[in-house]
Amino acid sequence: MGLFITFEGGEGCGKSTQSRLLLKRLEQRNIPAVLTHEPGGTALGNELRELLKRKRGSSFSPQAELFLFAASRAQLVAEVIRPALVDGKVVICDRFTYSTLVYQGYGRELGLEAIKTVNDMATGNLRPDLIILLDISPEQGLARKRSLKDRFELEDLSFHRRVRGGYLDMAKAEPDRWLLIDASLPKERIAEIIWDRVSRTLPSQSSLRGA
Repeated sequence: MGLFITFEGGEGCGKSTQSRLLLKRLEQRNIPAVLTHEPGGTALGNELRELLKRKRGSSFSPQAELFLFAASRAQLVAEVIRPALVDGKVVICDRFTYSTLVYQGYGRELGLEAIKTVNDMATGNLRPDLIILLDISPEQGLARKRSLKDRFELEDLSFHRRVRGGYLDMAKAEPDRWLLIDASLPKERIAEIIWDRVSRTLPSQSSLRGA
């Protein structure tokens, strides 16, 4: 099996930038790697992403929102993530199950145990080997956005504060699996911290190539 790494964090934390930088670093070392994201990453997931992320024209209950994310995730795991891991690749995913726990659980205040059950069904109990949390205050993160583009970015500060609190709670509960980074640090410094941890987590190059 390969290595499964996920990036988590609130709005404006820099997940997408850092996930691309990590992919580039792996590719420079000829380490087989795949970068994907949630919601999306498949034809079905991309259609669901349009529904879930748009500002207007789609209003649905928190429960419906939960199941739409789960449907996108189930397809991504089946179509992209598991096959790549079986091939021995490093899989980098921009958001995964923990986003649902904090956004729909802490943010929307749905039951955490029910969300965990839905997540387990969608992923077949797949867990990341490493979760990288880029932590930033909601005020700083939202200020980085040039324009608020989707339903989640438009939520009030109390929502985003609950999301951040949820992430910090989970990182504290499993410090061996979570890498907590101050997202207000310079981009280059964050990338170095990430690479230091990832390089120590990587299996041998031969096993990643399936040798």
